[in-house]
Amino acid sequence: MRARPRDLGVVLGTLEPGPRNTIGDVGEVRVGHVTLVSGEGRLVPGKGPVRTGVTVVVPHRGNVYEDRPKAAWDTINGCGELAGALEIREFGVIKTPIGLTNTNGVGSVQSGLVEAALEANAISGIDDDAIIATVSECDDSFLNDIRGMHVRPSHVKDALRVATERFEHGSVGAGTGMCAYDFKAGIGSASRRLGASDGAWTVGALVNLNVWDGDTFTIAGVPVTRELGRTGMIPGGAPPGGSIVIVLATDAPLSSRQLGRIARRGFHGLGRVGSVSYSGSGDISIAFSTAQWVPHDAPKEPMRERKLHESQLNPLFVAAVEATEEAIVDALFTATTVVGRDGNTSLELPIPQTLEILDRYGRLA
Repeated sequence: MRARPRDLGVVLGTLEPGPRNTIGDVGEVRVGHVTLVSGEGRLVPGKGPVRTGVTVVVPHRGNVYEDRPKAAWDTINGCGELAGALEIREFGVIKTPIGLTNTNGVGSVQSGLVEAALEANAISGIDDDAIIATVSECDDSFLNDIRGMHVRPSHVKDALRVATERFEHGSVGAGTGMCAYDFKAGIGSASRRLGASDGAWTVGALVNLNVWDGDTFTIAGVPVTRELGRTGMIPGGAPPGGSIVIVLATDAPLSSRQLGRIARRGFHGLGRVGSVSYSGSGDISIAFSTAQWVPHDAPKEPMRERKLHESQLNPLFVAAVEATEEAIVDALFTATTVVGRDGNTSLELPIPQTLEILDRYGRLA
């Protein structure tokens, strides 16, 4: 993994990051990847080359089906998929870890998450509920043989087994075949901590970045792609579009409705780097809280919900925006060049030139 932006003096926003500056700073949240890379040269549909993978975001170390995090989602442009969205909207929780993959891999990742949950919950589907998994996607067909559907349910279970608070970023897992702003992208992450006066809460973001509107990309307001001379060079001549999945986690006690407000703020982070959500993009944000679980088995007494007052949410909104913004930049700084099917190549962001541009604009710490 290449150096992360903050390590190189690119400081975005005003809040301090957590110790890892990732979504792993929130509660027991862990992330696992399986990266699939094989073959080279001409595309043989169904065979390869393969440049894809799966990433899982695990909310806690317990049984997610039994102890369900409160959650919500939103979208600013709907050319994408979020499996399980209807149930999240209805009940305000997620029942499984969150899976990320390529567009044609959604079904396989759902199967893998369901299989893992069935193995951990012997009565599910017999004397208990069936399982609806949460999965989202981006299209990696510029680099990957997406028709081959190379992600398997077993890969999901492997990703769950290796999930950790310290994980790789960039061209890994679901981000293996992703491109953004004319360069290689993928998985990025960041976090923000609030001060004691604001509750000392943490917000973490993880993104799978695949946004292709290259001529608008900015870092700290600097038109980086234009300065680099990469204006509108969309891979393969495709129209502007692409997608992003934003996952936001917080340890603040929030209701599902309030988490919807947090999810929407992720799109401000997307806007800060210059994205305009072109017609073909799928921009999806999912937010969950680690502060308390909704038990699967109904308690005998009425449940008491802990949640912040609405007047206390503004600092969390700031944290969500800043963490998303930095996670997007992190995805570009850490991603490495990938040569995919038919020789299609997505080049890594040239870090020395980018730093020189930012320095010239007075944006380096």
